[in-house]
Order: sequence, then structure tokens, then C-alpha cells
Amino acid sequence: MLISISASWMLYFAFAHTILYVSLLQVKYLVNLYNNDKIDKGGFNMSYELGMQAFNLEMPDIVPRTEYAYQLAFGLLKAVTGINVDKDSDGDTKFDAVTAFERAWDISLFWATKIGSGVFGSKRTTMGHSGFEEGYKDYVDNKHQAFTNLEEIYNLDFDETYGRIDKKATADMLYEDFLQRSRRHPTGVNTSGIYVTCISGMLEILGWDMLLLAAGEDSKRFGEFAIRYSKWISQYFQALAQSDIPVCMIHDDMVWSSGPFIAPSWYDKYVFPYVKKNISYLKEAGKKVLFTCDGGYDLFVDRFVDMGVDALIFEPLTDLKYICERYGKTHSIIGNVDTRIIMRGSREDIENEVKRCMDLGKPCPGYMLAIGNQISPGSSVENLLYYNEVYEKLKRR
Repeated sequence: MLISISASWMLYFAFAHTILYVSLLQVKYLVNLYNNDKIDKGGFNMSYELGMQAFNLEMPDIVPRTEYAYQLAFGLLKAVTGINVDKDSDGDTKFDAVTAFERAWDISLFWATKIGSGVFGSKRTTMGHSGFEEGYKDYVDNKHQAFTNLEEIYNLDFDETYGRIDKKATADMLYEDFLQRSRRHPTGVNTSGIYVTCISGMLEILGWDMLLLAAGEDSKRFGEFAIRYSKWISQYFQALAQSDIPVCMIHDDMVWSSGPFIAPSWYDKYVFPYVKKNISYLKEAGKKVLFTCDGGYDLFVDRFVDMGVDALIFEPLTDLKYICERYGKTHSIIGNVDTRIIMRGSREDIENEVKRCMDLGKPCPGYMLAIGNQISPGSSVENLLYYNEVYEKLKRR
């Protein structure tokens, strides 16, 4: 018995350097994860440590990296891991290829937001689905409009339509889901969070046609609709705050490629104060909050920071230079290699693009490299392998 106890403590001390700098929530997460028999104990490695150092602004010696949608880039997975995998492979083969890839590319952050369109049940608009898989074979052209009457939209009662939740039960569900994914992907920092924070949630409910019509017909009543939505979704933020998840991903596509689609003053009145309130629940609970938004959000960078987030994730349409210069010492920054260059650029173009990001990001203690916003299905495997080669060459500070 004494030998067993001593061995256990020796194993805990073996990765103590990983948990010394993290919060009590992170310690609890690591202990729970370690005590599960299914975990690969070798998973507590440099990728996790680099990620947490970046989120704690500790300037790791190596610039960590994350990527999005590599799980569907089967040609890349096969080239990197040697595992013969494609879209028709069974789940175990896909899982083996993905986890081998994550280790090979030292992925430090795994993206996840558990609270998404499912919270709306059948009372939501479907706009089809763009293709993410190689060959765009997951493209869906199915469309359904949940709301067609403006008065119904302006007067929508969210509690009556979508209900209330048991916050404790939801917090437990979120944490269990988080632990399950962490056991499957133990080599980096895992997250859970909310995809439908505000604009993205209203978009799931209304679709673009009715959302823009409602905003254009009566911006004040649509603003009141947005406030009611934020107050309804608040219950999920409070549940997430009650969970033991240490790092939370908050997503909201608030803008288009060219910037806001409504006057910024409208956002200032009807959106940002209420999103800030919801994020405050997470901050008061000691969470690290990562905020991600597609499109060009240069105009809103300062507003997003004011909401209380710890990290900014963005596409190449947003100015990395401005964010690094203004917030590089106070916030984690994730991005923003241009996926268009990775898809179609020459080797010289790719090297210059990675160097651009690294030159801007390396002075920032919380910088993490990533392709913005994803590894696109049209990217050549050769280009992606060269992108990784350049990263390996430039990753040390």
C-alpha cells in the first residue's frame, strides 16, 4: 500500500511544473483528468504547458500554435501521421489520425463551444452548411425559415419559446463533456464555452434575411430583441461560470468581412453592455476567457477588450499589427496567418506570411500562431506541410 501511494505521488510530482502556475480550477481539472484510467499519462507534455504559459502571459520560449478544422483535412492527416485515413474511415481510425496529428504538430489549444444552436431546438432557422471537408462533401443546401413575421420577432418571449435551464445540472453537463474531450485530447489546453453569445445566436434563430429585415425596419425594437436575447442566454453563462472549466471559449460573429453590419452606436447601446455583463460571470469565477469573432473587427477591438476577455482570436481581415502594439503585453493573441495564402500562395508567399505574424507576435508574451480562420479544404497538402516547416524554423523566441 505504501509503495502504491508513493508511486502515485511521484507521478503527480513528475508533472508538477505544469500545474504550479495555473489556477486552482486548472489544478482540479488536471487531477480529475489524471485520476481517470483512460487517459494517456504521457499527454501532459510541452503543448499544454506552452498554451497555459501563453494564456498566463509568461512568454514561453517557443511560440505555441493552434489550428482549426484540421480534423477534416484527411490528406494532411495522412501525410503527417502515415495513417491511411479519409472521410469514409471508421471513427477509431479518424481518432487515431487526429490525435497523432495533434502530437506531431504540437497543438496547444483545442477549440470547443458546447452551447450552440442545439439550445434552440426546432425553433431555429437553417441556412444550409458550407463545405469544410476536403471536396466540400459536407455541403448542405437545406433551408428552413423559423420566423417570417416581424411582429412575432419583435415580441418574441425567449423564456416561453426556449425555456429556462437548471444551472447546476447544466454546469455538471458542461464539465463532464469537457472532461470527456480532455481525455480524448490530453496534449493541449481544452476549452468549453458558448457559440451563440449574441449576434450569432440571433442569427441561428432568424437567419440573415429576417435578421437584417428586422434590424432595418425598426432598429430600436430589434435592439430590444437583442437585449432580451442576451438576458435569456445569460443563464448559460452563469452555468458555465459554476462549472470547473478553467478556460472558456466565447464566440460571436458580430461583424462581416468589411466590419459592422449595423451602426456601431447600435452595438454600443444594445449589444456590448449585455455581453460584458455575461462575460463578467466567467471572470468573477476565475476563468480565462477567449473571445473569437470572424470578419474584420478592427473597429471593435477596444470594445471586445473592454468586455473583459483575456484572449482575442481573429481572421486575417483584422489588423494583427494594431492588436499586438496595443494589447500585446496585456492579452493573449491568436492568429492570423492568411488562409488564402496557404491555399494558393507560393512557398515564398507562405514563408513571408508566417514571418509577418511571427515578427509581430514574438514580442507579445501571450501570442499563439494559427491559420485564420481555418485549414481550408482547398489548401494543398504540400503548402500546409511547408507552412509547418516554416513554423518549426521560426518558432523559437
